[in-house]
Parts: sequence; structure tokens; C-alpha cells
Amino acid sequence: MSTQAMSTQAMPAPAGQVSRWLALAILCAGQLMVILDGTIVNVALPSIQESLGFSPSNLGWVVNAYLIPFGGLLLLSGRFGDLFGRKRVFITGLVVFTAASLLCGLAQNAGTLLVARFAQGAGGAVTSSVTLAVVVTMFTEPGKRARAIGVYSFVQSAGGTLGLLLGGVLTQTTSWHWIFFVNVPIGAATAVLAHRHLRAEQGANQGSSVDVLGAALVTAALVLAVYTIVAAADHGFGSVHTLVFGLGALVLLAAFLVRQARAEDPLLPPRMFRFRNVSGALATHTLMISGMFSFQFLAVLYMQRVLGFDEVRTGFGVVPVSLLIGLMSLLFAPRLIARFGGRAVLLGALVLIAGGLGILGQVSVDGTYLSEVFPATVPLGLGFGLAMPALAGLAMSGATPGDSGLASGMFNTMQQVGSSLGLAVLSTLAATRTSALLAGGTAGTDALTGGYRLAFRVGACLVLAALVVAALVLRTARRSAAAPATGPGTAQPAEANTTSG
Repeated sequence: MSTQAMSTQAMPAPAGQVSRWLALAILCAGQLMVILDGTIVNVALPSIQESLGFSPSNLGWVVNAYLIPFGGLLLLSGRFGDLFGRKRVFITGLVVFTAASLLCGLAQNAGTLLVARFAQGAGGAVTSSVTLAVVVTMFTEPGKRARAIGVYSFVQSAGGTLGLLLGGVLTQTTSWHWIFFVNVPIGAATAVLAHRHLRAEQGANQGSSVDVLGAALVTAALVLAVYTIVAAADHGFGSVHTLVFGLGALVLLAAFLVRQARAEDPLLPPRMFRFRNVSGALATHTLMISGMFSFQFLAVLYMQRVLGFDEVRTGFGVVPVSLLIGLMSLLFAPRLIARFGGRAVLLGALVLIAGGLGILGQVSVDGTYLSEVFPATVPLGLGFGLAMPALAGLAMSGATPGDSGLASGMFNTMQQVGSSLGLAVLSTLAATRTSALLAGGTAGTDALTGGYRLAFRVGACLVLAALVVAALVLRTARRSAAAPATGPGTAQPAEANTTSG
């Protein structure tokens, strides 16, 4: 080998390339912290209830107080990122989230915790709304973009199950306060690193006005819709409360759409709905997350209430899913998407997820973890690890540089709405079925198991519905999920706008 060849091989990667991957790590650290907080409290709820005196009917609001502002503010926050700069919006969200986490950990009564959780949800929405947009604008080359989206998707999909593990360990070894305190140093460090290594851009639509009325209408509609979904678990889907608030959300949404058709600088440009793949990916994402939530929430309850697991054992019970998600999304998904296309990979992944939930739909009262839960973790981890990168690529494929923050906000909004929908529908079905079995004389544990079986089966049906939507609506070339094709309506911005060398 020549001296010139040896020196070429020894050359370090270009500084700009290194800074992009460093920026990706910073973005993913912030996103992971936000995603973890959506589930880390689940296994700590009994300890929080005992410590702060929550009633059984009000305990669910420890979760809902986070979900409602998170789902309601994502779209507006994503647009602010487009208009005023995504670095500024990302850091602002981190600061709010970190401060609210400190307040959560210090809370000595239920009211303080709920207010702080609401602020956490708002800060999380602001942070999450622009993360995917920054990722796709940093990485324009097909191969590198596919790998970057794989990393982002791993954080998105594995964060929830990792939260269950960390929540159990922290609650059992220290106290529930530390599930919030742990965010403080991480959030502060991430904000400092983001300030140093993310390059401030001027905003894709600099000089445009903000559609204040449209922002108010869509935020109110989303907040009311998410509230209606999560409150339906308490009031019932056919109750006057649910129907009135649901109708109110629909009226606000209709008013928002009318406003967007008439506004000079609309918050949600009507052109966003013309992209078939974007609309199809968002619908598929919502249905898939709704079904998958039956694992993240109800499998935890099954392990604790039926199998008798403590918090730490429950957390470790979901580790196989996280490991497989990481393996697939980081190593295999980018290659498979590049070779077969996002649509083909997504269809196969949805079949795996539905199969995993179908296995859980057979759980029994006298089963074990190895016989009832573990066999389902394999197809669930494989499927989810493949589905999220494909969906993220498809959802962003139609976004222009000026609208990528909006598309990112829409993608994350659908995930949050899907989580809320899954929580409300599946937990209500499980509770209703359990109550009916108890009224018929079935023993307590048998009744619980019967409720969980029904919910898992409905979750599988939701994922099958996502499969049908994806098969009928999505149309993608082989490279589109990994690297959107150039042309009108496609995001291909320069990487130099988001990072410093």
C-alpha cells in the first residue's frame, strides 16, 4: 500500500460530518428524556398514590396531565420551529421540561404534582416537535439519512419500554421522586450542548406572520380532543360528557380548517394534505401506536397483578422488546428500507406486531412469563423496530424545507393521540370486561386476565387496520423512505443550516 493511500485511510472524518452525528446525539438525548417520562411514572403510580393521597379515580391524571398538553401543543410548536428557528424552540422546550421535572420531584401534594406534570407535557411537546425536522435537514445523503432516522426511531420506540425499566428500578431502590429528579442534570447538560453545537438558523419562513387565530383554534381542538379521549375511560364513550366534549373538539377542528383555507399564512397549509404518503403514514402511525399501547400499559398490569411481579421484575420483563427494537432500528431497518422500500418493510413489520399482540391475547391466569409474555416480545420488538424508521421516513417524505417542522409536529402529534386513544379504549375495554366477568361470578384474577385478553386482541385488530391503510394508501419507491426523492414538495435542505463545524 502506498504512503498516500495509508495517509488517506488514516484521515479523520470531516469536522462537519462529526458535528452532525454529535448534534444527532444531542437531539436524541433530549427526545429520549421526553419519551421516557411518558411511561416512567407508570410503575411508580402505586407509590405516588400512597405518598400524595391520590384517590383511585384521580390517579390516572398523573399520566393524563402530561398527555393532554403534549398532544395539544405539538403542531403549534412545530410551526414555531419553522418560523423562528428550531434550535431556539428545542432549547426552550428543554428548559421548560427540566424546570418542571424539578418541581415534580419536589411536589408534596397532588395539586402541585399535576400542575408540574402539565408543564412537563408542554415542555416535552416544544422539544419533540422540531427534533425529527432537524434530523432530516442535517442528513441529506440517502445512506446517512436512513441511519440517522434509524437512531431517532430507536429512541422513539424503545424509550417507552426503557421508561418502564428505569421507573421500576428508581422507585424500588430510592423513591418515586427520583424518576423526576434524574431529568434535571440530563436536561441541563443537553441544553448546554445544544446551545454550543446546534447552529441557529433564521427560520424557513422568516418574515411570515403567525396565524394567531388558527393556532388558538387547533391547539384548543387538540387539547379538547385528547382530554375527551383520556376522560372517556372514566365517563364512558357513550356518555353525555364524552359526546359534548367530542362535539366541541370537532367544531373547533372544523373552524380551524375553514381558517386555514382563508388565511394568508396558514398554520397548516392545505397542501400538506395533498401528499398521499404523508397522510397515509400519519393514519397508519396513529392506529399502530393505539394497538401497541396495549403492550406498554396492559402487559405491565398483567405481569404485576396476575404474575405477581414487583416493579424491577416488571421493568426487566420488557427489556427484550427494547433490545430487539434497538437491533432492528439501528442495524437492519436502514438496509432493508434502502433495498426493499419503506412501504414493503412497514407492511411486514405490521404483520409481526399484530402477531405479537395476538400471542398476548391468549394469556392465562396460571401462566408464566416465559410461556405467556416472552414469546410475544420477539415479534413485537422486531416489528416495532422496523416500523418506526419506515414510518418516520414516509411521514417526512413530502415536507418542504419550510414545512419540515410542521411535518415533524404532525408525526409526533399522531403518536401522542394514538397513545391517548389506546390508553382510553383498551383500558376501558379491559375494565368493562373484568367487571362483567366479576358480576358473573368469575374469580378476581381470572376476571382480570379475561379483561386483558380482550384488550390485547382489540390492539391486534387496530394494528391490522393500520396494515390495511398502509397497503391501500401508501405508494413509495424503494429509496423514498430512506431518502425522499428530489422534486417539488420534498425536503432536501443543506446540512450546514443546523450544526456548527
